[in-house]
Amino acid sequence: MELIPLAKKDTPQQPEEELSSGDSLKLDLYFWLQALVMALVALILVFTLVGRIIGVDGNSMYPTLHHKDMLLLQSIGYEPRQGDVVVLTKAFDTVTDPIVKRVIAVGGQTVEIDYGAGTVAVDGEVLDEPYINEAMIEPYYENLTSLTVPEGSIFVMGDNRNHSSDSRYVALGVVDERYVLGRALLILLPFGHFGPIPAGAQTV
Repeated sequence: MELIPLAKKDTPQQPEEELSSGDSLKLDLYFWLQALVMALVALILVFTLVGRIIGVDGNSMYPTLHHKDMLLLQSIGYEPRQGDVVVLTKAFDTVTDPIVKRVIAVGGQTVEIDYGAGTVAVDGEVLDEPYINEAMIEPYYENLTSLTVPEGSIFVMGDNRNHSSDSRYVALGVVDERYVLGRALLILLPFGHFGPIPAGAQTV
């Protein structure tokens, strides 16, 4: 004799309980707190793995950078490369704060500056530099026009060539790589300038 299973009775669904205003507020606060913790963790990771934030003082890198722009630097694991915008800590004259310049040449490369033609050549190749502010003229200070960069050093210049004390200036000269804080990756503030900082001309 076959047993016929009894049909299960449908159990009526219980109505969902509505959250009270107090519970809803607690839930909102929980989600906001969770989002804040995740944002803080992300910031900590950025500063740990990428670098630091630093401000621009002056207009020697105009129009690429402006006075008081805030930059995100890549510090850890960075090695200077031709065309990068870097932050240096080498003091000269009365300058003691970090300065921002562009790497024109690295160790072993030869730099030649022709003020008559308004050009900079590295290893005999004239750089294409659309980022500079205006045609270059010879500065008022005693300056270097031709040299081979020693290994472990870099030759830097500002994009605002006629208003920049840089490696052309004998008081600064070539810069030991140990003075490099890092590469400027991104303009963070003001929001109107926000965006990545493109690398400049390279010969290799």
